[in-house]
Amino acid sequence: MTTVGILGAGQLGRMLALAGYPLGMRFRFLDPALDSPAGLLADHLALDYSEESALEQFAHGLDMVTYEFENVPVRATRYLEEFVPLYPPPIALEKAQDRFVEKSFFCELGIPTPTYTTNFETGRIAEIAFPALLKTRRLGYDGKGQVVVLSETDLKAELKNGNREELILEEFISFERELSLIGVRNKAGEMRFYPLVENHHREGILRLSLATGDASRELQKQAEEYSSKVMSALDYVGVLTIEFFEKDGRLLANEMAPRVHNSGHWTIEGTVTSQFENHIRAVSDSPLGSTELLGVCAMVNLIGDLPDVKSILKIDGAHLHLYDKAPRLKRKIGHVTLVEQHMDVLTKKLDLVKEIVDVL
Repeated sequence: MTTVGILGAGQLGRMLALAGYPLGMRFRFLDPALDSPAGLLADHLALDYSEESALEQFAHGLDMVTYEFENVPVRATRYLEEFVPLYPPPIALEKAQDRFVEKSFFCELGIPTPTYTTNFETGRIAEIAFPALLKTRRLGYDGKGQVVVLSETDLKAELKNGNREELILEEFISFERELSLIGVRNKAGEMRFYPLVENHHREGILRLSLATGDASRELQKQAEEYSSKVMSALDYVGVLTIEFFEKDGRLLANEMAPRVHNSGHWTIEGTVTSQFENHIRAVSDSPLGSTELLGVCAMVNLIGDLPDVKSILKIDGAHLHLYDKAPRLKRKIGHVTLVEQHMDVLTKKLDLVKEIVDVL
């Protein structure tokens, strides 16, 4: 029996375990939060990632370790590698945890990104048109840690409130669409890719993902080429997500997540093999599963408050996932997936969900 350790016991860890149990896997979680969503599914050590004794206790008896969020301390993953195989590799965390390092890595691989700088001297700022985005280099997600600056005067005012060494200034992209590509690679170097997904955000939080297979072959090929470059360079194992801006027929890489991703939740019902199952397959050195679409799909996040559950369940074909998380402002507490064979039917079902859930 293979036992997998997961760093983090949030909803992504929960869905990884749910995907792994039918494959005969067993799980153990390490997460300091006592009320983590995955805690009901397997052994849960509510200990700190920084404690070596906790890491050793966690690693004992495991066949491998993976993680469900990218802010796991890199030092903890390096330490765990001394006891048990760990995937994706810690270098992927190092690249993804710092926006400047991440974008520099993309550029080294020939992957285009928005213009950016960490040099706030007047000459370098002039390379970026306003409005622009001022972001923290670390720990920002779901709209946190970023602000739009309209002019150099606004920028200087913001810089007075923060440590310049912890910030990055990025070009504001007037994009046509936000897209994401979920790819997976196993230890043998086999790669599979899901169709590009169109994402809609509000207040920096993902509200709606559409997987309809409508992206052009050229865009899909471009995205897969960029993802392949990243995974090959990192000798990557597991699921990797790259978020893109579509602008004038080309893709600009915004950021990557070395883990399963919110914009791929629809794969549970919408593809032959979900991103969660394929991640488990990859880290356990198993053949990867098909990423073929089973229809046109929509995924709606439930943010903050729990809607009327019975009303959602009355919608024919609506798949409801709740994460066992207490409602809280801007908190992801669940999602709804729709999978249909025809776009007009999907649109009608999605309109019914929108009557119940505040989507956009």
